Parts: sequence; structure tokens; C-alpha cells
Amino acid sequence: MTGRDGFETLAIHAGQEPDPLTGAVVPPIYQVSTFKQDGVGGRRSGYEYSRTANPTRTALEECLAALEGGGEVPGARALAFASGMAAEDCLVRAVCSPGDHVIIPDDAYGGTYRLFAAVLAGWGVSHAAVPLTDVSAVRRALAARPARLVWAETPTNPLLGVADIAALAGAAHEAGALLAVDSTFASPWLQRPLALGADVVVHSTTKYLGGHSDVVGGALVAADPRLAERAAFVRNATGAVPGPFDSWLTLRGIKTLAVRMDRHCRSAMRVAGMLAEHPAVAQVLYPGLPSHPGHEVAARQMRGFGGMVSFRLRAGADAAVAVCGRTRLFTLGESLGGVESLIEHPARMTHASAAGSALEVPADLIRLSVGLEDCGDLLADLRQALG
Repeated sequence: MTGRDGFETLAIHAGQEPDPLTGAVVPPIYQVSTFKQDGVGGRRSGYEYSRTANPTRTALEECLAALEGGGEVPGARALAFASGMAAEDCLVRAVCSPGDHVIIPDDAYGGTYRLFAAVLAGWGVSHAAVPLTDVSAVRRALAARPARLVWAETPTNPLLGVADIAALAGAAHEAGALLAVDSTFASPWLQRPLALGADVVVHSTTKYLGGHSDVVGGALVAADPRLAERAAFVRNATGAVPGPFDSWLTLRGIKTLAVRMDRHCRSAMRVAGMLAEHPAVAQVLYPGLPSHPGHEVAARQMRGFGGMVSFRLRAGADAAVAVCGRTRLFTLGESLGGVESLIEHPARMTHASAAGSALEVPADLIRLSVGLEDCGDLLADLRQALG
């Protein structure tokens, strides 16, 4: 594979050459814990124990590095993890030490807030929640207290805030900080943070990359191989690696990422448009709508606007919970990015850990993961649920 190959070509072929032994066009599942050594310390092809490295996981990592780096960041290196949160935790521990400070979004994912507030704070890493859509606010926060890391999420979960990655990279680097971007909602097909100046991009591969709600995983891709090597050391020391079959499932999902994301985006735009005109809806949060405050930034740094739509109801929290229970095709459940459509009440589900904090989400908010079903059926389902 070369840097000139297109995204769809890389998704199918990067790290996935036909098996040299059998000619199999799909990488084998190396369901093995240990490898025979050719003499003491003689690792065959570099493999000794699957916590440290496994050929199926290597194939996934090479593919992810190619997708996120492309021809613009040729030295990018990817590491796969057992979950997105494992990737995030490993990155923070690889770049931060007790006493360091981190800036996070003021609308961060609830799991991110829980990690910093309930886990990393006890390790001596402090954090400040800052509106990352306001680069001036970020600069003021960096001037007030130096940070080792700026942790960005764009679009954010579940409020769909959009941060200017290139501007954040400039602000972070001027202050001597690293910029990490959680790009889970966008996927590499819609957005490539490394090409925009980010130091690291993080994904929950459970979501759009896997795409079928049948595997849990995470990944980070670093522009600097030295940073990746530090993270690889921490990962090996702590052991939060995906198994070979999980790696294989994620790699299989990536092959259709581009075509799936195009469909997710088209259907989500139609859903957002319908909701914006519905009398029961007070506000629609979707970057594809011109009314969205981050629309121009999203149009500049993303290929499309994604498959996630959030909206608020005029009738309040109880009405939002009721709507979540009335859908037929939108399944009530956490997670996102699968072929099936999901609906959830963030305040009581995915973001319950932020309740009572400055990051608490509105109780009248509903989040949709728009899947690949017939869009007309999805629109009809939402209309009947809204009454």
C-alpha cells in the first residue's frame, strides 16, 4: 500500500495482504497466547506473547494507521485496545505524571468525565472543563495553568459540539501541550485529526469502525512514533489489549466503513430535518443543519456530518423518557454507530455519571444513533413516538 491509495482501498487492503502460506484473502485469526521462539530470545517475526503483539491485532493497527495517517502523516502508528476507555486511560498515563494538568471539554462524554474525576484525580492528575468550541477560552485556560494535554472530542457526545481541530492544535502547541482528539463520532472516513495538527486521535472502535454492535474495542493513533512507543509500553505493562477475534471483527467492519458512513450521514440529515420541523421538538443538535453553531467548522474539517442526532423536547424530561419507550425501530440502548438505529436518554443512561456536575446534560435531551434501515421507516417511527 502507498500513500497515494484512496481511503476505501486502504480500508480493504492496508495491513491485509493475502496470507503468504495459503493465499487466504482475509487475515487469519491467530487465536493463540504464545509463540515458539527460534532459540532463547529469538522471536519469529517479532512475536512472543499475545499481550505484547499478535498478528491479527497487527493487521488492524496497520490498517488504522493508514486510514488516520494517509499520505499526510506517514509516520503514524496505531495501537488497539480492549475498549475506547482503555485507550484513553493508557494515553493519559503515557503522557502525564502526578501533578500534571489536563483540559477537557465542558461537554465531555460521561465516561471521560468519570475517568478524570473519579480515577485520574486520585492519581494526581487534575483537570479543568473548558468550552473547546471557544479557542480564546482554551488559550486563557492554558495561560492560567499550564496543561500537559488538551483532550478534545468533536463532535461531542451527546450535545454534538464541534471544535476547530486546527485552531486547538495551534493553541495547545503554543502552550507546550499535546492535543488528543476523540474522533469516535466522525470515524476516519469523515475526519482525520492528525492531518489537522492533532498529536493523537482516539476511537472507540466499538462504534462506527466495528459498525455491527458485536465487538468492544478502542484505538489510538499517534503522529509521533515515539509517543506511540511510550503508549505501547504502558499498554503492555497494564494489558488492556483486544483479543484476536475482536481485532478480526473490527477489521472486517472497517472494510465497509466508507459506504456505511455515507448512508448514516444521508439518513441522519433527513432525520434532523424532520425533527427541526416537528412541533414537539424544542431544539435539534446536528452539525449538518445551518443553524448549528459549529456548522461552518464541521463543513470545513469533515467530509460529512455523521450519523448522530440529538434533540430536546418542549414537554420536558418525562416526555423524553416516554418517547424513548415508544419507538419500534429505534432500539432503546446505549452505544452507537451500529447498523441498527438506537435511541437513548443520556441524562439517565450514558451520561448519568455526570449528574450533579458542571457537565450534566439536559434531562429533556434524546440522542439518536441513526442506522442503516430504510430512512422512511425511521422517520415514521419517530413521528409516531413523538405523537
